[in-house]
Amino acid sequence: MQLAIAPPTGERFVATRFRNSLRSSTTRTTCACTDGASFPVLDVAGWGSPVTRKRIQDGLSCTVTETSLGDGKKYRGKVRDTYDLGDTIVLVTTDRQSAFDRVLASVPFKGAVLNLTSKYWFEKTRHIVPNAVLGYPHANAVIAEKCTIFPVEFVVRGYMTGSTETSIWTQYSKGVRNFCGHTLPDGLVKSEKLPMGNLCTPTTKEEDHDQPVSAADVVALGLMTEKEWEFCERKALELFAFGQEQASKRGLILVDTKYEFGRSMRDGHIKVCDEMHTPDSSRYWIASSYYERVAEGNEPENVDKEFLRLWFRDNCDPYNDAVLPEAPMDLVAELSRRYVFLHDTITGTPFLFPGDTTSAAIERDVGAALQTLRKIN
Repeated sequence: MQLAIAPPTGERFVATRFRNSLRSSTTRTTCACTDGASFPVLDVAGWGSPVTRKRIQDGLSCTVTETSLGDGKKYRGKVRDTYDLGDTIVLVTTDRQSAFDRVLASVPFKGAVLNLTSKYWFEKTRHIVPNAVLGYPHANAVIAEKCTIFPVEFVVRGYMTGSTETSIWTQYSKGVRNFCGHTLPDGLVKSEKLPMGNLCTPTTKEEDHDQPVSAADVVALGLMTEKEWEFCERKALELFAFGQEQASKRGLILVDTKYEFGRSMRDGHIKVCDEMHTPDSSRYWIASSYYERVAEGNEPENVDKEFLRLWFRDNCDPYNDAVLPEAPMDLVAELSRRYVFLHDTITGTPFLFPGDTTSAAIERDVGAALQTLRKIN
């Protein structure tokens, strides 16, 4: 259902609303999602030693864009190359950067950052839901159980934001007041915390453009049974709440993310798959500057791919232009630096730049790991 009344988006309204929030906060590092908690101030702009910055600069000319393991049936996704080995799969996360349902650039070390950040979260969330991971033979690769993936992306949102056609802010600003089965009140403004709490807003998984759907749609379309949906929705919300709690301790706001679930072909259990809480699948903001920036009418300080999305949106029509402009190299290097920053901030350990990321090296390491797994099993 769509209403003709558009939300108030005037700069004065936004600034007044968030200045009032600032006045009621105990400190200027208090964030809307923290219920009064204070966070360390993160220096995103100043982060990164000269050595780190040079490694990233040098990496611009040797990104991982294509893989060829020589074993299994290959499926090329926007970011990941998946190799079907029968009872197991190998997912190689490349440096390809996607948004707007297409590849925009190649970002140095991005694949390793995503893979190792997911590794951290998968290990930390086993108490919530099992995952399909069997091992990490290379910084860019993971071996996993083969699962029948549900054709639904579980998008969980905590804030009114987004720049793509399926985002809650894009739809809300067009007058939509029933989003994925959730009724939204009038008067919400961009970047504010959703007053009703975190929402699960699923989309279909399409070759071209994913489509927002409701829980009722998911069941009615036969994408999942009601029991499967209820289990996955509950686990998605639990994973997101845990991610928000952990991120808040590190001075970050986990704004939104997406999860994939599938039924294991080994034991029949539903497991979380693909990736978790990475800067590709998630939106992160800096907590300490959140109120000030929004009160001034600025976008929150982010450490994900949103600023690259915004650059393409401002310089072309990323959905319809046949040829897109090439992303500036300084922008690509900056995105790489932010990704490494996020890895270090979340995991609490420095990112180890992978030495050899050629297809031959990945194939060698994956092959050795598979031999070990087969001996164990």
